Amino acid sequence: MNFFNNIKREFGTANMLNKLIYINVFSFLFLNIFSVIFSLFLIDINSIKEHLMLPSNTEEVIKQPWSLVTYMFIHDNFIHLIFNLIWLHFGGKLFLQYLNQKQLLYTYILGGLSGGILFIIAFNYLPALIPFSENAKALGASASVLAIFFAIATHIPNYQVNIPFIGYVKLKHIALIYITLDFLNIPSGNAGGHIAHLGGAIFGFFYIKKFIHRSVKNEKNQFYSYLKNIFNFQKSNIKKNYKMKEIDIILEKISKSGYNSLTKTEKELLFKSSKK
Repeated sequence: MNFFNNIKREFGTANMLNKLIYINVFSFLFLNIFSVIFSLFLIDINSIKEHLMLPSNTEEVIKQPWSLVTYMFIHDNFIHLIFNLIWLHFGGKLFLQYLNQKQLLYTYILGGLSGGILFIIAFNYLPALIPFSENAKALGASASVLAIFFAIATHIPNYQVNIPFIGYVKLKHIALIYITLDFLNIPSGNAGGHIAHLGGAIFGFFYIKKFIHRSVKNEKNQFYSYLKNIFNFQKSNIKKNYKMKEIDIILEKISKSGYNSLTKTEKELLFKSSKK
């Protein structure tokens, strides 16, 4: 019981990035451990796994709508899992240095959904992929991971990463190379996976451009408006105090020399102040 309590406590205190990593690892272990156990009883667990994958056939998607979310937490094999988790950890750590945990979760889930939806659209409308739409299924966190990576690469494009044997490379260049390779590899195999990657990357880019940067811009505009109001208020007070001093001087002059001693300008100023 202590072991499970420790896991529960560790998960509860973890940040959002680690929670996403834990869920992916737990899903992989759960399916593979039970696959071994079920195989001893001649039960095929692949039928369960297939219900968690995202089908490209729209009729099947309607029958298992949960697969739009579950597909982004299951992996085909250990290498597939590790590769995605390395990218998730790298991109997620950078993401949390500049943005918050809630935004990380939104980007992961919505990026995965965007990748899944583009995957479904591609297999139902692109002539080269339509013949494979009956059997094509998507799985893996790649679309979600790329959404996070492209989001932070869009947010801090000139941030430099030191890559061994290469040197410092800007995030925007890594993102550009990655998405170019994904696009060029669509015809060479795993077309559905590469298309889902594109969907996640596109979401990450627009999420930052349309929501985060716009929000920051609005905050800046509000700040500038605030400063402007303060400046105008101070300016107004200065003018008001200056006019009051002028009026005091005019009134003192009247008390000493009479109203007729005032100049035309002084009379007009006194008249205007009496109307307010």
